[in-house]
Amino acid sequence: MLVACAGFPALAQQFSPAENLGPNIPTPPAIVERMLDMARVKPGEMIYDLGSGDGRILITAAQKYGARGVGIEIDPDLCEKARAKVKSLGLADKISIVHGSALRTDLRPADVVTMYFLTLSNEKLRPNLERMRPGTRVVSFQFPIHGWKPLEAQIVKVANVDRTIYVYEIGRTH
Repeated sequence: MLVACAGFPALAQQFSPAENLGPNIPTPPAIVERMLDMARVKPGEMIYDLGSGDGRILITAAQKYGARGVGIEIDPDLCEKARAKVKSLGLADKISIVHGSALRTDLRPADVVTMYFLTLSNEKLRPNLERMRPGTRVVSFQFPIHGWKPLEAQIVKVANVDRTIYVYEIGRTH
């Protein structure tokens, strides 16, 4: 069960340390747009952002692409801040931020999944990702999903360092 982080501390979920897939490192704004472009996001599509942090990927997806989104964030403070930002931008009808574990989330409603985790975390997520519908696109910033063949891998510069964006499609990557 996922619990929205709407001021119900008594209902807050408890997560094991193994469910924390990495530190909060925000995706650079230019990378956010490139990830969504590469995912070929269309109006009305459902984007799931795993480790959604401040909600920037979902906010961009809603504002620029007309998409809907669900952010999955394990840190309750980040969850609350992202929800407040979404509400202040008038996007609460398009974006939900959920306090939860990406490892426990049912990703089958997603058309696109975005993530920025280490390769080891991607490995932990792989079984959950493989349960998604054929045709669902998965976009991973910087770290590949071992055993999957990307449809596209694009090198981008971030602060003069080469980084890679990987795009996969369920049913065509493994």
